Amino acid sequence: MRQEANLIETSGRFLYLQRSSAAAIGSLAWSAVAVQLYFNVEDALIHNEPIRAHVVAFFSYFTVETNISIALVLTLTWAFPKPNRFLTSPSITSALVVYIIVVGVVYELFLRHLWHPHGMRLFADMVLHDAIPLLYFLYWLFLLPKGSLRWSDPLNWLSYPILFFVYTMFRGLASGLYPYPFLNAGELGFERVGANAVVFLFVFIGLGAGVTAVDRALSADDRDRSGIGSTAEL
Repeated sequence: MRQEANLIETSGRFLYLQRSSAAAIGSLAWSAVAVQLYFNVEDALIHNEPIRAHVVAFFSYFTVETNISIALVLTLTWAFPKPNRFLTSPSITSALVVYIIVVGVVYELFLRHLWHPHGMRLFADMVLHDAIPLLYFLYWLFLLPKGSLRWSDPLNWLSYPILFFVYTMFRGLASGLYPYPFLNAGELGFERVGANAVVFLFVFIGLGAGVTAVDRALSADDRDRSGIGSTAEL
């Protein structure tokens, strides 16, 4: 009985840590998105350009969409701490790890040098591209249950980046605007952009396989010893 009581107490503490972390990281992501959106609208007003076009362009970035998705999932985790909800399911929360890693790595390698923000713009930029990728990965690694991912999941996770690519191409054809230079079919041509897309496709698959492997490895460890992972499954 005492052992069961200790286990329940440990589980309660873990759930509190999980919800608190979700609230903190989610709030940080929401605040950064809000700051970026504010400056986006401000730029439209300063240049006397349509606000609607700026807002549509803002929500057409993979970075923004992914950070909003993470913020939404973390908010739901904090507000409704029950398992088996679709948006907070292990498959969705793990897929977001893959997406946000791509956000951070691609920005560091190909995009950071393209502009040099200051003040609150710099704050939002660092949160969306540096802080959230690191914090959400650590949150997933240490505070979410493991062991339910399948090797087929990484293929299912491709649906979001594929839909993003198709939307980006159609929007670019209609407006001439592309969110990222490596997807700019107007300058690079569709053949080069298609080749870039294939490279990214394999990157997503590789990262997905890595996340799945970590999930299964940690699950195997949890079966052999007691600890945070096994507590998370309660």
